[in-house]
Amino acid sequence: MTKKKKLFFPVLLPKIGLALLDVIMVNVAVVFSYLLLHDFDLTPALLTDYFKSFWALSIFTVLSLCAYRVYHVLWLYASSLDIGRVAMGCITAMVFYFLYGLIFNLLLPLSVYVMGAIVSICFLLFSRFINRYIHVQTSIAAVEDKVYRRIMVVGGGNAGSALVHDLLNEGPKRGTPVIVVDDDIKKHHTQIRGVSVLYGVDRIQELAEQFSIDDIYIAIPSATSDQYERIVSNCTKTKCKIKMVPPLSEIQDGTRPIGEVRELNISDLLLRDEVKLDMQSISEYLKDNVVLVTGGGGSIGSELCRQIARFSPKLLIIFDIYENNAYELQNELKDRYGSALKSLILIGSVRDKERLEEVFREYHPSIVFHAAAHKHVPLMEDSPAEAIKNNVFGTLNVAQCADQYGVKRFVLLSTDKAVNPTNIMGATKRVTEIIIRHMATVSKTRFMAVRFGNVLGSNGSVVPLFKKQIESGGPVCVTHPDITRYFMTIPEAAQLVLQAGGMAESGAIYVLDMGKPVKIDDLARNMIRLMGYKPDIDIMVKYVGLRPGEKLYEELILDDERDRLITTAHNRIMITRPLPGEGANLMEKLETLSAEIQQDPKAASYALQRIVPIRKTPMQDFDVSAKKMEEAVLETASV
Repeated sequence: MTKKKKLFFPVLLPKIGLALLDVIMVNVAVVFSYLLLHDFDLTPALLTDYFKSFWALSIFTVLSLCAYRVYHVLWLYASSLDIGRVAMGCITAMVFYFLYGLIFNLLLPLSVYVMGAIVSICFLLFSRFINRYIHVQTSIAAVEDKVYRRIMVVGGGNAGSALVHDLLNEGPKRGTPVIVVDDDIKKHHTQIRGVSVLYGVDRIQELAEQFSIDDIYIAIPSATSDQYERIVSNCTKTKCKIKMVPPLSEIQDGTRPIGEVRELNISDLLLRDEVKLDMQSISEYLKDNVVLVTGGGGSIGSELCRQIARFSPKLLIIFDIYENNAYELQNELKDRYGSALKSLILIGSVRDKERLEEVFREYHPSIVFHAAAHKHVPLMEDSPAEAIKNNVFGTLNVAQCADQYGVKRFVLLSTDKAVNPTNIMGATKRVTEIIIRHMATVSKTRFMAVRFGNVLGSNGSVVPLFKKQIESGGPVCVTHPDITRYFMTIPEAAQLVLQAGGMAESGAIYVLDMGKPVKIDDLARNMIRLMGYKPDIDIMVKYVGLRPGEKLYEELILDDERDRLITTAHNRIMITRPLPGEGANLMEKLETLSAEIQQDPKAASYALQRIVPIRKTPMQDFDVSAKKMEEAVLETASV
């Protein structure tokens, strides 16, 4: 009982006080309306009728406002709907007051009731919004104290307006919005809850200095990639910490809640226009089917599993040799989908054909996404036999099981490093493409491959390495000032892989549009700026030379494939058709390769070149490069 009293009175008393204030203002509104309409001539007869009925007006006012739940509105967050509640409450009260006067012969002039309702609405809304205005101005004034961070919001649309409201309502603990910047000239010198809107995204650096801004929040979730590039480019010229409202794609797929603000990351610098998926074609081949993802716990494999889960498979099998990542992924999927998604973790290696046969025999997958592979280029140069066993023969094992057990579709994840390979890893992936094309000619299963470049943030990507080096105080080690790479985000790659799988042309290699190549030097310097430092001043950038097997630039299409390249219905996916004689005597060559690496693992790279030539740069360059890299790593560790 004591607890109820403690809760009851603090909640009820402010509402009683507000109701009494409303009663006073409505009565004043009626008297004021009469005076206004009758040249301020207040007759004794009117006073007599009014004093006989004011108590009825008071009761009708409170009851009507309660009926429209006006006293349940938190006016700091009020909307146009809440304004309508006040208006309807006042009009209803005045209607009942008129009926009361009609029944008991206490009628005032009809114009008084109409004007009284209008003035009542104005008085009640004024009393509520004056309190809200005082709260906002108090919050803005707190910025002048210099204890709190000063925030610039980029974007004066719905997201920017909501963000300003949230920041002001939270108080100054996160910071206080000082200005809003927008490219709509019509919004120039307008206000959002007392915060000025100024024109010109290109003036961000100038305005940040003028208003002593500490943080910039980008609030344009529907922006195109070109708009983001321009905004972020201007923001990174400042010394401010940059955050952003997530893009619409992240909000719509449930990755991020509406209204959340996160740190700007390097993925946002490469953000391209949202991938448009043919949801029907993807759903048709995934829904109610058993789907197996090899390497399902890896960075690409796990994102494939997340995307596949959206299409209600009968069973999602996460197959991986490393159990920790797979287990975390399964828990994530359970939290998101609960019992609506049936998933299973199976531990095993693609090199173990007997284990693969157990899986295929027991669960009979209809769709296989083969993402399991060794991907680190320099590491595979030192262990070529292991790269061949895992990438080449692991793929062959999975493909043969798919054929044997009647899988409908098999999708191999390939890489741009398979094009004119200069390293062991790239050569092994080129062999896997040839294997898939060979299997397509001898099997009822639809075999296909999807070839794409670097995936930003994946295991082995330069981004985590650069981040670690920056956090350690530098230097950031870039192999060459002119080196370029194609990049896409992990979700983007996974979505396009699913889309390509839906096209299902057996023997095809689908090539994903990777956009413009990115200079790794620019990537490193932008990361340094995003983390709040200045390149070559706070954090040094050091060039250490190309690593073993590394190219200055990557290619997505073989020279011989250019004339055989075909566009598809999806503007981000192209197809290359098999080259003449590409898979000739493949199985004999693979048998020879297997025997040779068993006999002499050190000769694996030479054995591999009998199937796919490897273009090498001089080994002395590799030795110098390796020495520079080792020195740079030791220097980083000592900082």
